[in-house]
Amino acid sequence: MTVIEPAATTAPVPPLAARATAIGGSPVRDILAVTARPEVINFAGGLPAPELFDATGIAAAYRDVLAEEPARALQYSTTEGEPVLRTALAARTTARGLPTGPDDVLVTTGSQQALSLLATALLEPGDTVLVESPCYLAALQAFAFAGARVLAVPGDEDGIDPEALDTLVARERPKLLYTVPTFQNPTGRTLPAGRRAAVARVAATRGLWIVEDDPYGELRFEGERVPWIASHEGAGDRTVLLGSFSKVMAPGMRLGWLRAPAALRRACAVAKQAADLHTPTAAARYLADQDLDAHVARVASVYRERRDAMLAGIGDALPAGSTWTRPEGGMFLWARLPEPYDTTALLRTVVEHGVAYVPGAPFYAGTPEASTMRLCFVTQTPDEIAEGLRRLASGLRG
Repeated sequence: MTVIEPAATTAPVPPLAARATAIGGSPVRDILAVTARPEVINFAGGLPAPELFDATGIAAAYRDVLAEEPARALQYSTTEGEPVLRTALAARTTARGLPTGPDDVLVTTGSQQALSLLATALLEPGDTVLVESPCYLAALQAFAFAGARVLAVPGDEDGIDPEALDTLVARERPKLLYTVPTFQNPTGRTLPAGRRAAVARVAATRGLWIVEDDPYGELRFEGERVPWIASHEGAGDRTVLLGSFSKVMAPGMRLGWLRAPAALRRACAVAKQAADLHTPTAAARYLADQDLDAHVARVASVYRERRDAMLAGIGDALPAGSTWTRPEGGMFLWARLPEPYDTTALLRTVVEHGVAYVPGAPFYAGTPEASTMRLCFVTQTPDEIAEGLRRLASGLRG
């Protein structure tokens, strides 16, 4: 028998993967940790209002499922998701103008997992990904972890410029375009219908995947719903539509989904098997027994009041020459201060005045605009928003 003698010295463990050390954490999460004190009015988070969660309806759904079908509810399920839930999600998607069957849907652990699965299924290290400017921060992280080269598409206050997109696709030959076209995070803007059709044409003629993320689309306060890019001619075989219950039901349920062409959906299912096998849920029972649309309408009504409160006071809170968006729904307002304001440098001082925001710089794939900030308006009452804006004005004055 071989005897291994004790080593005179201990060798170091192998290093972490390069991507684990090269990619930083979320600046938003870091800010939330710093601003967790209850006295701080926090416009920094992207969290829905917890007092509006339908805790009673969700509790009833879990209670009924566990009472009537405990073995099925607590057992492993299919990777693609509970069949009844996929049927319900397909019906909701079809009712909103995009014909969808249950087999078109893959249930995920939040829509953030959907992004990770898509990055695994689509991207090789060095592939090019196009994004909006500014862009949802966690998407930038997901693509960076996949080793992608991320480029921003030029745009304006309405979002992506389709002509600039066409030029960039022709020159850079990207694998995919990622976009949040409705009530975008971080800006709150909505891509107009004409531009959506133009984006679909670029994807069809140039050969491009589109990942259309729609976590906020049901939270509309005013105006008419704009059809998904996925519903436009030429986009059907190359667009992945992402959805989530996090903003309309509760983020703690960790439920999202993706609707994708068959081959890509199957690849994502295989990637999900390697990640978590399946996503447990009682959401199917909730959708069967509760009126989710009525709940969403109640949430949107409250969020509209809070948006209006922020719009009413933002002009007095920001320096002269500032501009800001007026979102028709969602959770966020985007502001741009005049030069030479630097919202990252100012944040510490502002927090000392008892209010917080997210500096805009981390949301840019390219050169950041240092004078920008994101403000979330949904987690405070109108009176708290007014007080927070008063504190913001004081903090920005230093």
